Amino acid sequence: MAGGLIEDDGRLLLVQNQRRDGSTDWTTPGGVVDPGEQILEALSREVLEETGLSVTGWEGPLWQVEAEAPDMGWTLRVEVHRATGFEGRILVDDPDGIVVDAAWLDLAGCHDCLSTAWLPAREPMLAWLGEKWLEPRTYRYRLEGADRSDANVIRLD
Repeated sequence: MAGGLIEDDGRLLLVQNQRRDGSTDWTTPGGVVDPGEQILEALSREVLEETGLSVTGWEGPLWQVEAEAPDMGWTLRVEVHRATGFEGRILVDDPDGIVVDAAWLDLAGCHDCLSTAWLPAREPMLAWLGEKWLEPRTYRYRLEGADRSDANVIRLD
Protein backbone atom coordinates (compact mmCIF):
# COMPACT_ATOMS: atom_id res chain seq x y z
CA MET A 1 0.00 0.00 0.00
CA ALA A 2 1.04 3.62 -0.44
CA GLY A 3 0.05 6.98 1.04
CA GLY A 4 0.76 10.46 -0.25
CA LEU A 5 1.51 13.67 1.61
CA ILE A 6 0.30 16.58 -0.50
CA GLU A 7 0.93 20.08 0.83
CA ASP A 8 -0.27 23.44 -0.43
CA ASP A 9 0.20 26.85 1.17
CA GLY A 10 1.01 25.41 4.61
CA ARG A 11 -1.89 22.96 4.57
CA LEU A 12 -2.02 19.19 4.12
CA LEU A 13 -4.58 17.26 2.09
CA LEU A 14 -6.43 14.54 4.01
CA VAL A 15 -9.25 12.32 2.80
CA GLN A 16 -12.19 10.98 4.79
CA ASN A 17 -12.76 7.24 4.41
CA GLN A 18 -16.06 5.41 4.92
CA ARG A 19 -15.23 2.01 6.42
CA ARG A 20 -17.21 -1.22 5.99
CA ASP A 21 -18.54 -0.97 9.55
CA GLY A 22 -19.95 2.52 8.84
CA SER A 23 -17.27 4.42 10.74
CA THR A 24 -15.20 7.16 9.12
CA ASP A 25 -11.61 8.28 9.56
CA TRP A 26 -9.14 10.65 7.95
CA THR A 27 -5.88 9.63 6.28
CA THR A 28 -3.56 10.70 3.52
CA PRO A 29 -4.82 9.79 0.05
CA GLY A 30 -3.50 6.49 -1.26
CA GLY A 31 -4.28 2.82 -1.41
CA VAL A 32 -3.45 -0.59 -2.78
CA VAL A 33 -0.61 -1.30 -5.18
CA ASP A 34 -2.06 -3.58 -7.85
CA PRO A 35 -0.06 -6.54 -9.20
CA GLY A 36 2.49 -5.35 -11.75
CA GLU A 37 2.35 -1.72 -10.60
CA GLN A 38 5.30 0.21 -9.22
CA ILE A 39 4.57 1.88 -5.88
CA LEU A 40 4.74 5.49 -7.14
CA GLU A 41 2.66 4.60 -10.20
CA ALA A 42 0.01 3.13 -7.91
CA LEU A 43 0.18 6.09 -5.55
CA SER A 44 -0.30 8.57 -8.40
CA ARG A 45 -3.28 6.55 -9.66
CA GLU A 46 -4.86 6.34 -6.21
CA VAL A 47 -4.41 10.08 -5.55
CA LEU A 48 -5.98 10.92 -8.91
CA GLU A 49 -8.92 8.55 -8.29
CA GLU A 50 -9.54 9.78 -4.75
CA THR A 51 -8.89 13.50 -5.10
CA GLY A 52 -8.80 14.49 -8.77
CA LEU A 53 -5.22 15.77 -8.35
CA SER A 54 -2.46 14.71 -10.73
CA VAL A 55 0.87 14.47 -8.89
CA THR A 56 3.86 15.54 -11.02
CA GLY A 57 6.60 14.22 -8.73
CA TRP A 58 7.28 12.30 -5.52
CA GLU A 59 10.05 12.15 -2.93
CA GLY A 60 10.66 9.62 -0.23
CA PRO A 61 9.53 7.38 1.22
CA LEU A 62 9.36 9.48 4.37
CA TRP A 63 8.14 6.55 6.44
CA GLN A 64 6.79 3.09 6.17
CA VAL A 65 4.38 1.25 8.42
CA GLU A 66 4.64 -2.49 8.94
CA ALA A 67 1.79 -4.15 10.82
CA GLU A 68 1.16 -7.79 11.56
CA ALA A 69 -2.07 -9.33 12.80
CA PRO A 70 -1.35 -13.02 13.37
CA ASP A 71 -4.79 -13.73 14.87
CA MET A 72 -6.43 -12.26 11.75
CA GLY A 73 -3.92 -13.80 9.35
CA TRP A 74 -2.59 -10.70 7.65
CA THR A 75 0.39 -8.37 7.37
CA LEU A 76 0.40 -4.83 6.04
CA ARG A 77 3.14 -2.63 4.62
CA VAL A 78 2.52 1.01 3.69
CA GLU A 79 5.04 3.47 2.21
CA VAL A 80 4.29 7.18 2.56
CA HIS A 81 5.79 9.61 0.02
CA ARG A 82 5.60 13.40 -0.30
CA ALA A 83 4.39 15.08 -3.50
CA THR A 84 6.86 17.58 -4.97
CA GLY A 85 4.22 19.01 -7.30
CA PHE A 86 0.64 18.52 -8.41
CA GLU A 87 -1.96 19.87 -10.83
CA GLY A 88 -5.75 20.08 -10.80
CA ARG A 89 -8.43 20.76 -8.27
CA ILE A 90 -10.10 18.61 -5.64
CA LEU A 91 -12.78 16.32 -7.02
CA VAL A 92 -13.80 13.37 -4.84
CA ASP A 93 -14.99 10.57 -7.13
CA ASP A 94 -13.44 7.41 -5.66
CA PRO A 95 -14.37 4.40 -7.83
CA ASP A 96 -13.99 2.17 -4.76
CA GLY A 97 -16.54 4.27 -2.83
CA ILE A 98 -14.27 4.53 0.22
CA VAL A 99 -13.20 8.20 0.06
CA VAL A 100 -16.20 10.43 0.76
CA ASP A 101 -14.53 13.81 1.38
CA ALA A 102 -11.21 15.63 1.06
CA ALA A 103 -9.98 18.76 2.79
CA TRP A 104 -6.92 21.00 2.98
CA LEU A 105 -6.12 21.28 6.69
CA ASP A 106 -3.74 23.36 8.75
CA LEU A 107 -1.75 21.75 11.55
CA ALA A 108 -4.53 22.11 14.12
CA GLY A 109 -7.09 20.70 11.68
CA CYS A 110 -4.84 17.71 10.98
CA HIS A 111 -4.49 17.01 14.69
CA ASP A 112 -8.29 17.17 15.12
CA CYS A 113 -9.05 14.88 12.16
CA LEU A 114 -6.33 12.38 13.01
CA SER A 115 -7.34 12.10 16.68
CA THR A 116 -9.67 9.19 15.89
CA ALA A 117 -7.56 7.54 13.17
CA TRP A 118 -6.13 4.05 13.57
CA LEU A 119 -2.86 4.21 15.58
CA PRO A 120 -0.59 2.94 12.75
CA ALA A 121 -1.97 5.71 10.52
CA ARG A 122 -2.12 8.45 13.18
CA GLU A 123 1.15 8.09 15.07
CA PRO A 124 3.64 8.43 12.15
CA MET A 125 1.64 11.27 10.60
CA LEU A 126 1.49 13.31 13.80
CA ALA A 127 5.21 12.72 14.38
CA TRP A 128 6.03 13.88 10.85
CA LEU A 129 3.83 16.97 11.20
CA GLY A 130 5.87 17.91 14.28
CA GLU A 131 9.30 17.28 12.77
CA LYS A 132 8.98 17.19 8.94
CA TRP A 133 11.97 14.85 8.54
CA LEU A 134 13.34 13.75 5.16
CA GLU A 135 15.18 10.53 6.04
CA PRO A 136 13.01 7.37 5.94
CA ARG A 137 11.64 5.96 9.20
CA THR A 138 9.90 2.68 9.95
CA TYR A 139 7.01 2.16 12.36
CA ARG A 140 6.19 -1.44 13.32
CA TYR A 141 3.01 -2.66 15.00
CA ARG A 142 1.42 -5.92 16.09
CA LEU A 143 -2.33 -6.34 16.45
CA GLU A 144 -3.57 -8.85 19.00
CA GLY A 145 -7.15 -10.00 18.68
CA ALA A 146 -9.51 -11.48 16.13
CA ASP A 147 -11.05 -8.21 14.88
CA ARG A 148 -9.38 -4.92 13.94
CA SER A 149 -12.08 -2.83 15.62
CA ASP A 150 -11.23 -4.12 19.08
CA ALA A 151 -7.67 -5.42 18.59
CA ASN A 152 -4.92 -4.35 20.93
CA VAL A 153 -2.37 -2.41 18.83
CA ILE A 154 1.20 -2.62 20.13
CA ARG A 155 4.09 -0.50 18.85
CA LEU A 156 7.07 -2.81 18.36
CA ASP A 157 9.93 -0.30 18.23
